[in-house]
This record gives sequence, C-alpha cells and structure tokens, in this order.
Amino acid sequence: MNEVVVLTPERILEVTEDVLRRFGLAKATVVDVARALDVSHGSVYRHFPSKASLREAVAKRWLDRVSAPLAKIAEGSGPAPARLERWLRTLCLAKQKKVCDDPEMFATYLALAREACVVVKAHKERLADQIATILYDGVKQGAFQVTDVRASARAILDAISRYHHPAHAGEWKDADLAERFDALLALLLKGLEAPRKR
Repeated sequence: MNEVVVLTPERILEVTEDVLRRFGLAKATVVDVARALDVSHGSVYRHFPSKASLREAVAKRWLDRVSAPLAKIAEGSGPAPARLERWLRTLCLAKQKKVCDDPEMFATYLALAREACVVVKAHKERLADQIATILYDGVKQGAFQVTDVRASARAILDAISRYHHPAHAGEWKDADLAERFDALLALLLKGLEAPRKR
C-alpha cells in the first residue's frame, strides 16, 4: 500500500529547491514543482498564490537557515566579546561556504533574494537584532561601551559586508581574506571595548 504524503508548504519548498537545482531559476516553473510532487499546479497555488510568493518563500527559507545558528549564539550566554566574534565569524563563514560548496545554487538563491526585497530587508533586521542582543549583554557585563546599541549593530553589519554580502563573493577566494577579516574583527572589538576602571 502506498503511503499518502500530505502536501504542506514545507514539502513544497523542499521540492521547489530540488526543481531549482535541476532546471535553474530561469526555466523552473510551478508546473515543474507540481509534477515533481505528483499533484496539480492548483494544489501548489493553494499554498502559494503566485510564482512570486513561492520564490519569496524559498528565499526566506534559505535566509532562515543562515540565521538559525546565529540566533543560538546571540541568545547564548558567556562573555559578549567572544560571542560577538563567534557570531561574526559564523555568518561570514556560512555565506562563504555556500558559495564555495555550491556556486550554482548560491547564484540561484542570490537571484531569488534580489526578487524578494521585503524578505531580505527582514533578514537584515533580524541579523542586526541579534548583534544588538550581544551588544546589550556586553554593556551589562561592562565589556562594551556603546551609546546607541541599535545604530552600532547596524554599523557592525555594514562593516563586515565585504565578508558576507553576496556582491563580494568574487573576492572570497583571495589568499589574504582571513587575515584581513581577523584585522577587522580586532578593530571592531577594540572599538567597542569599555575603558578599564582604575
């Protein structure tokens, strides 16, 4: 007896990613997704009312996978400077790994993200919120001196954009990338440091 698979948004997104991998963003259609699921394209549209909404959901799913491990670091405990450094390294390494491991799929996700401006903006806000959480902890711990936590969080995200923003992916194989990133982190952490009490 065949097992009946319930059609859920998550299942549709999983299959959509496979279809994008096989056909590419330009050629993949909702009909291809429906065919891979063995359902009518109307069944897909019941969950995602348009091709654009399906693509937006795929982009969000991808960005959520990037931010999930970062949220754990932000919400964790321990000295804020070490957590902030770990958070920044994790973000940049995750993006760089995706480019190196699967450049074609990364290019597809990049194109999807360009279409899904609202999703990308929300993702950036979520990242800035996570940095702000660590900065607040650092101020409470007496490790950081920050007057405007939210503005500082955004500035930090902007400062490391060369190491995580897909527009700079072509530079991520540079031999001295790690050395430059280390120097930037040292500068950022030093700039946040609270003065020592005498």
